[in-house]
This record gives sequence, structure tokens and C-alpha cells, in this order.
Amino acid sequence: MADTIYVLNGPNLNLLGLREPEIYGSDTLDDIAGRLEDRAKELDLEIDLRQSNHEGHLVDWLHEAQARGVKAVLLNAGAFTHTSLALYDAIRSIRTPVLEVHLSNPLAREEFRHHSYVGMAAKGTISGFGALSYMLALEAAALL
Repeated sequence: MADTIYVLNGPNLNLLGLREPEIYGSDTLDDIAGRLEDRAKELDLEIDLRQSNHEGHLVDWLHEAQARGVKAVLLNAGAFTHTSLALYDAIRSIRTPVLEVHLSNPLAREEFRHHSYVGMAAKGTISGFGALSYMLALEAAALL
């Protein structure tokens, strides 16, 4: 059985391809999922991609990742990145490695985006490469 990688996406990421394409690109979350699944098969991995606009779902899924023995989590927490102590605590409370992922580079954007609670707890961060950020994070997760 292949190892599983959770790909968790936070608020507004269901609108990828429509929302501010000049910042986030024209790829939809389904487009990204398809490419991740193709590459995961080559790496003998399985992808479980989820999206929620609710913080508690993300926390629950992080706990579930630990309970199910998931290899790693790719987490694009959206705006919760900058506000969520709950996600910080959830990441710190599990042994499953969490890689923070962002389409844009938060440090090149508004000042309030420069602080990341997720990044403070994550194993590493990949940002600024558009949809390719997810692929780079998958490659890193495969090596963990």
C-alpha cells in the first residue's frame, strides 16, 4: 500500500482560478489535485486532497493525519496562516510532518501576511511559485 499525503487547503482556496488570478494564478484546486495525483503515483504515494473554509475542519484533519499514520501533510491554510493559534497548536501536537504551502510569497505582500503561525510550527515552507509550490512540497514530502 502506498503512503498517503494529505493536502489540506483552507479558506477561499475553493475559489482558485476565479479569485485574484493575478496573485493566485488561473489553476483551479482540481487542476492542482490532478497534477499532484499524477506525480504521486510516480512516487508510489497517494494524495488525499481536502478543502474547508472552517478552521476546525483543518484542525480535525491534522489530528486524523496523525491517527491514520499519514506520511506528511501539505497545508495551505490561507488566511488562517496569519491568525490561527489553533492550527499552530494542532501542528505542534502531532508527529506527522507538516509542510506549509503558499501559491504567492506572503513576504512580498501586505505586512499582515508576513507572520505565519503555521510556519512557526511546520517542518518547512514552500511559497511563491504558484501551483508549482504544491508540486515542490510533494517532492519534499516524498523524501521525508
